[in-house]
Amino acid sequence: MNKIPWNILIIGSLTLGLAPFFPEPHLVEKLRMLFQGNLIQPIDIFDLCMHGAFPVALLLKILIPNKNIDESIPKDKD
Repeated sequence: MNKIPWNILIIGSLTLGLAPFFPEPHLVEKLRMLFQGNLIQPIDIFDLCMHGAFPVALLLKILIPNKNIDESIPKDKD
């Protein structure tokens, strides 16, 4: 996750994650179908995965700590 730039994840989340903007984003529609138990068609499951990939990756990048920052901090030699 450290190698994926922030701007790619943010732009991807805003464009693909919210597409189409009108009348309702597919991601919202597919999540509603999932919670109602209507997400059974393979194309709908694929659509949920496709539109949700960037937002999930962005959340993972936010939640998983950056290991490069921990390695750059000098450790005390006591």
